[in-house]
Amino acid sequence: MAQHGKKYRESLSQVDREALYAVSEAVGMVKSLSTAKFDETVELAVRLGVDPRKADQIVRGTLSLPSGTGRTERVAVFAAGELAAEARAAGADVVGADDLVAKVNGGFLDFDVAIATPDLMGQVGTLGRVLGPRGLMPNPKTGTVTMEVGKAVAEFKGGRVEYRTDKVGNVHIRVGKASFTKEQLVANVHAVIEELQRAKPPSAKGRYLLSVTVSTTMGPGVHIDPARARLVEEELAATA
Repeated sequence: MAQHGKKYRESLSQVDREALYAVSEAVGMVKSLSTAKFDETVELAVRLGVDPRKADQIVRGTLSLPSGTGRTERVAVFAAGELAAEARAAGADVVGADDLVAKVNGGFLDFDVAIATPDLMGQVGTLGRVLGPRGLMPNPKTGTVTMEVGKAVAEFKGGRVEYRTDKVGNVHIRVGKASFTKEQLVANVHAVIEELQRAKPPSAKGRYLLSVTVSTTMGPGVHIDPARARLVEEELAATA
């Protein structure tokens, strides 16, 4: 088991691991506990009451965070002709058709989001073993298989993020940087919670938000009370 450093242990000693905090309290704590020399990423981990082994209980989609992510995504677009030109004009980092498929097949993975036009999905589908395990396979449900490539590129460059339950029902989403204001982080956390509630599968029974935890790259997790996570107005007022 990996040994945590002194700063992590000191931060951990300041967190009550049994307590459930309001969103604004939890965000304030992770900001105050951020001691790294770089601007740490803030991540939200949500455990959902779903069975991802069942196709109708996989929770998946995209959302635009109101405060952005604090990072510019590297976007690859599989497109040809005018749509390829549209993708480049929108700021895509790499654009191609057969040539990009071959490049990725050869090991190129220098991107965070992959977008494809529907006509190229036959070829992109051959990259399933490469893109699938990394969560990079374009999918219509996440808006990454589309004819509106320029719009999609602009949205992902502007703070749109993709989410999906893992094999045990967890969703992990970057919600900003430690340098963000408390208000910005609270707004992003609430946007994620609202989106996950909206995406709740009809077949999911019982408690849906099982646990909610916020943390920074190098810091300990702080548990948010799921029952209070949706109180948007109350939380935003608390940050004022």
